[in-house]
Formats: sequence, C-alpha cells, structure tokens
Amino acid sequence: MIAELNEFLEEQTTGLAELARRLRHSRAEVARKAAAASAARVRSLNGRVRSLAQSGVRLTSISQSTAQSLIELQAEIVTDALTDAAEQMQRIVFTSSVRDLAREQAGVLQAAQQRIVNDIARAVTILKDAAGDVRKVASRSSAAEPVAGKKPVRRKAKAKAKVARKASKTRRPVRRAKVKARAKAKARAKGGTRRTRRT
Repeated sequence: MIAELNEFLEEQTTGLAELARRLRHSRAEVARKAAAASAARVRSLNGRVRSLAQSGVRLTSISQSTAQSLIELQAEIVTDALTDAAEQMQRIVFTSSVRDLAREQAGVLQAAQQRIVNDIARAVTILKDAAGDVRKVASRSSAAEPVAGKKPVRRKAKAKAKVARKASKTRRPVRRAKVKARAKAKARAKGGTRRTRRT
C-alpha cells in the first residue's frame, strides 16, 4: 500500500513538474509574440510620426508665408494711406476755392474706397490660398496613414457578442417558462400516481 502511494505521489509530482515546465515555456512564447507585435506597432508608428512631422513643417511654412503676405499687405495699406494723406494736404495748399477742394476730396474718397476693396480682395485671396494649402497637407497626411484593420474586427466581434447577449436574454424567460411548465407537469404526474396508489 505504501509503495502504491509513493508511486502515485511520484506520478503526480512528475505530472505537475511537466505542467509547470509547459506553463513556463508557453509564457515565454506569449511574451515573445507580444514583443514582436509591439515592435511591429512601433515600426508602423515611425512612418506615421514622419508623415506628421512633415505635415507640421508644411503647415508651419504655410502659416509663416501667410503671415508674411498679410504683414506686407498691411504695410502697403499703411504706406498708401500715408501717401494719400500727404498728397491731399499738398492739394489743399494749392487749391484756390472751396469747390476745387470738394472735388479733390470726392476723388480722394473714391480712390480710398477702391483701394480698401482691392486690399480686402487681396487679403481674402491670401487666406484662400493658405486654406487650399492646408487642405492639401491634410489630404496628404490622411492618405499616408494606413487604415488599421484590427479595430473594425473588434467592433464586429463586440457587436456580435452584444447581439448574442440580447438573444440569450430574450431566450431566458422562454426557457424558464418551459422549465417551470415541465416541473409542474412532473409534479402533477407524481401527484396523480400517488393518488392512484392510495386508492
């Protein structure tokens, strides 16, 4: 009996040692697979980071050129306004009558109005060009990003699991009702056999 017990314990010890060895080996294998998957993800991120950095550089150059164009436009607007003011003052000096002064003033106002319209049109053109460049950069960066295939699969799996849960919830009351009906039928059958035995 002791020999059989020792033999049984030895077999169990050997089995447990083999199981522990397999678990250690499988853990190492899982860790290797996880490390390989992480390395692949990091490599894929490298390309995305590069494309984002290039997009950032392009956006920076676009914003700088837009700001430069707007500052040049503002400088031209101020220079033109000062030049017109100086010319108007000189005309005032050389006018002989109020009628000539009014004519000069009307001409200056029309020129100023046309200049303001032209300046607004130039500013809008500068901003439109900048917006178009930004759209191009955004479309390049979105086209450069690879579409991850794992997420939709996870969503589909989650959706399937959710549908299965809903279906099982709707089935449970039906199952419970069936189980209760069977139990009642069995109880009646047993009750009926007991009554027949008593009589």
